[in-house]
Amino acid sequence: MSNTTASTPTPTAPLVDGLYYEGDKIADTKAPHDVPIAQRWEQRKFNAKLVNPANRRKLDIIVVGSGLAGGAAAASLGEQGYNVQVFFYQDSARRAHSIAAQGGINAAKNYRNDGDSVYRLFYDTVKGGDYRAREDNVYRLAEVSANIIDQCVAQGVPFAREYGGQLDNRSFGGVQVSRTFYARGQTGQQLLIGAYQAMERQVAAGTVTEYPRHEMVELIVDEGKARGIVSRDMSTGELRTHIADAVVLATGGYGNVFFLSTNAMGCNGTAIWRAYRKGAYFGNPCFTQIHPTCIPQHGDQQSKLTLMSESLRNDGRIWVPKRAEDCDKDPREIPEEDRDYYLERIYPSFGNLVPRDIASRQAKNMCDEGRGVGPKIDGVARGVYLDFADAIQRLGKAAVSAKYGNLFDMYERITGDNPYEVPMRIYPAVHYTMGGLWVDYDLESNLPGLYVAGEANFSDHGANRLGASALMQGLSDGYFVLPNTINDYLAHCFHLPELNEDSPSVKEALEAAQGRIDTLMSVGGTRSVDSFHKELGKIMWEYCGMERTEAGLKKAIGMIRELRADYWRDVRVPGKSIGELNQSLEKAGRVADFMELGELMCIDALHREESCGGHFRAESQTPEGEALRHDDKFLYVAAWEFAGDDQPPVLHKEDLIYNDIELKQRSYK
Repeated sequence: MSNTTASTPTPTAPLVDGLYYEGDKIADTKAPHDVPIAQRWEQRKFNAKLVNPANRRKLDIIVVGSGLAGGAAAASLGEQGYNVQVFFYQDSARRAHSIAAQGGINAAKNYRNDGDSVYRLFYDTVKGGDYRAREDNVYRLAEVSANIIDQCVAQGVPFAREYGGQLDNRSFGGVQVSRTFYARGQTGQQLLIGAYQAMERQVAAGTVTEYPRHEMVELIVDEGKARGIVSRDMSTGELRTHIADAVVLATGGYGNVFFLSTNAMGCNGTAIWRAYRKGAYFGNPCFTQIHPTCIPQHGDQQSKLTLMSESLRNDGRIWVPKRAEDCDKDPREIPEEDRDYYLERIYPSFGNLVPRDIASRQAKNMCDEGRGVGPKIDGVARGVYLDFADAIQRLGKAAVSAKYGNLFDMYERITGDNPYEVPMRIYPAVHYTMGGLWVDYDLESNLPGLYVAGEANFSDHGANRLGASALMQGLSDGYFVLPNTINDYLAHCFHLPELNEDSPSVKEALEAAQGRIDTLMSVGGTRSVDSFHKELGKIMWEYCGMERTEAGLKKAIGMIRELRADYWRDVRVPGKSIGELNQSLEKAGRVADFMELGELMCIDALHREESCGGHFRAESQTPEGEALRHDDKFLYVAAWEFAGDDQPPVLHKEDLIYNDIELKQRSYK
């Protein structure tokens, strides 16, 4: 392993703000910097050691998660001849949350001949992330993006096409070209079916073994290397150990720490949090994305929020009434001159297609001014209009329906309003997490043998992800990156110590997982898991959501610590831990991890005294209210190390070096 590993500081090291220690700096040293950035990926693939095809069947790889990153990785590694075990908590790999992605996938094909290129996609992604991503990883992402489209077309993914048969493109936020490939409003579903079919082919070939309805509850680490996992059969409660030569985590993001998010109810951060507690660094945990176009919250009893695709901003216009007294009127009765198309007014160059963090903050600003629309939550109307009247008049209802019909139908089923006749009401909601486990250029964490793909890692999006780039990263990591980097590690794995159920490291992991379950079942308190989760979500949204302050984050840390203490004193987990399905127990373990993660997110947000992308510190903004970075102090990745229960975490900094893109204040005006 070539990335720097730092040691935990001694207790004599200074405690920063009473919350964390600062450790040694780290760096990625696997990207070959002796060649230009455009040649680094090819050079890295050439430098990586290979595994003879006849020897691959002797090596075992565990993949946790079956979404786009996990499914693509399992399919690709299985096809290469490795023995792959893939674990997922759904009853079918096709139900992974990647299926929920709507709008599209980016790729630098330049089919529209509008000036797109690999470099422009690279530049847009770094700028969109507010210059807080690693150049090498982002350039590679842009470079392999075109291969993803070719791969998916070969699989039969039904991308939209123009009349002449060419693949169609549309625009997404933060760019001025059309590079987003799409399958109506269900792109994620179609891409996932492609990855699923590729994986099932390997299941039939015998190289991939599936474990449905299994969740990872512990990581097995032996002699400093990731060697397997402990899984829980969610149908029976049985714990099992699984040994491998390498482990790939592709378990998505941790947005459900906020309770209300666009994520599926089952999405959780347990796999990456278990790895963090075993020594893997956690990169930039406070970098979370708020999506600007979601159906607003309608009350206190709902359990999730619903995304409306960013693609709608191609033709929909976002506005609020100019006067607060008009907010209760039927929007169709408000004349044009009394409407404020605020994104078009503030950002004339990009209009309604500004990046997500900017669109979200401006929606909040409009509602804070008292110009929000719709039902009031805690005394404030949290909604703005997304209006398609102009598009319907310009293109015709049939053309709009052909583009967005399934999204319009979904909106009407949920709200009862017909968006062909009445403007949609939307408001920002938690959607994606740019933070995740720290990885190097090979997608290997600082823990040897532990690889992290897709949203579960931190690597490509900086402080804000551009729309349609999540699918691009997941498939890039799964189809093209991991299959060309993990071999460099596996080539050295033929002489690893043989492990079995009686090995000390395996027994220790199993006992830790069982002990945690036993503790949760034995508390016997009075409060449900969901009540604690909802309270945690309110704390996170209020103090670590769209706007953050020093005082608020410090208050949140104290509140989370008190809530966590109450949780282990008063949580009630009904049912049994063995012999039956127990969804309360599943949630209990996940919420316990969310509480620890939420505290780390607040510590990370507190230490980063700047605004960048989705991390907006009220103390650090331009006179126009835009995010104000401090590159002299915070041009680094914050990689956090677990130092023990109830011990302050350790901050390791990876300096971000920009040689191919000029650092500048981000502007979309």
